[in-house]
Amino acid sequence: MNQNKKVFELKKIAKSFDGDQILKGIDLDIHEKEFITLLGPSGCGKTTTLRIIGGFVTPDSGDVLFLGKKINDVPPYKRKVNTVFQKYALFPHLDVFENVAFGLRLVKTPEKEIVQRVREMLALVNLSGFESRRVDLLSGGQQQRVAIARALVNRPNVLLLDEPLGALDLKLRKEMQIELKKIQQSLGITFVYVTHDQEEALTMSDTVVVMNEGRIQQIGTPQDIYNEPANAFTASFIGESNIIPGIMHKDFLVEFAGRNYVCVDGGFAKDEPVDIVVRPEDVDIAPATSEFLCGTVKQVVFKGVHYEMHVDCNGTVWRVQSTDFTPAGATVGLKITPEDIHIMHRSVPYGGEKD
Repeated sequence: MNQNKKVFELKKIAKSFDGDQILKGIDLDIHEKEFITLLGPSGCGKTTTLRIIGGFVTPDSGDVLFLGKKINDVPPYKRKVNTVFQKYALFPHLDVFENVAFGLRLVKTPEKEIVQRVREMLALVNLSGFESRRVDLLSGGQQQRVAIARALVNRPNVLLLDEPLGALDLKLRKEMQIELKKIQQSLGITFVYVTHDQEEALTMSDTVVVMNEGRIQQIGTPQDIYNEPANAFTASFIGESNIIPGIMHKDFLVEFAGRNYVCVDGGFAKDEPVDIVVRPEDVDIAPATSEFLCGTVKQVVFKGVHYEMHVDCNGTVWRVQSTDFTPAGATVGLKITPEDIHIMHRSVPYGGEKD
C-alpha cells in the first residue's frame, strides 16, 4: 500500500459523450512520487480519465480532489499539472531552448533563472548541446524529449502522459521507457501515464490501473497484476493466459478439464462455477501418463527465447511455453502445480479485445 500522501483523488467519476457512457463510476487515488499507468484497450476510458485529471474534461458527476480540495471546475492552466501528448505540439519556428523556455517566459521568469532551468532540463533528458537546434531537424525520440523537458521545466506536481511513445519505433520506445522511469525517479514527481501497451505498463509503473468499458478492473503493482489477476479480462489482457471454466468444490480443491486439482485458493462457495487462469510459462511438458492431463501437440512456434506449443486436450487447446522443443504430433502430459492455478469468480464482469 502506498504510504505517500494523495495528490489526486477521483471519486465516483462518470462521463458520457453523445449519450455514450465512457466512465462508469471511477474511484482512484494517485499518490505523491508515484508512476501510475492507466492501461486498457481503445475506448476503455483511460484517456478521458487523464483529461479529467488535467482539467480538459469536466465530469458529469463525481469529484476530482487535488491535495484534498475539490477542483472540478478549475481550468487546466490553474492546475499544477502539465501534459505530454502523443503529438508533441512543438513550435517549429523556435529552437530547442526556446521551446523548453516557452512556459517560463509566459510567467515572466527572470532570464538568468530561465537559462539555468532550461539547461537543467535538457541535461535531464540527454539533450545538452542541442539548445540551438531547430526542432524540425530532430528525430522523433529527440522531439519527444524536448516535449518532456518543456512540460517539466515549470515544475508541476503531476505530469500527465497520453501515449507519448506511440509514434516511436519499437527499439526507441523501449529505450524511452527506461529513460522516462529514470527521469521520474530523479525528479520525485508523480507521473500519470496512459497506454494500451501491456509491456510498457509493466516496465515503467509503480502502480497499474487496468481499465475496460469505463470501469477499473484491477489496481496493483505490475507483479500483482501479472501474477494475481483479479478477473479473466485482466488475465487475458496482461500477457497470455489459458482461461478454462471450472468448479470450486471446496477450499483448495478445484475441478477443470475433467480432473480435480489441489490449489492454493479458498473463500469460494461450495461447487461455485469459476474461471481458472494458468499462464503458458507455468505449464510443464511431462510424460503422457494418467498422473497428468494429456493431449497432442498441434502446433509449435519458435519465439526466440522459448517455443510456444498448442496442445489439444479433449478439444480444449492449451498454450504452453517451454525452452525445450517438443515436435508437433507428440502426445504429452501437462504438469500444473497448485501455485500456478489462479482462480477467480466468474461473476466478475469482463470483456473486450486486445488492441
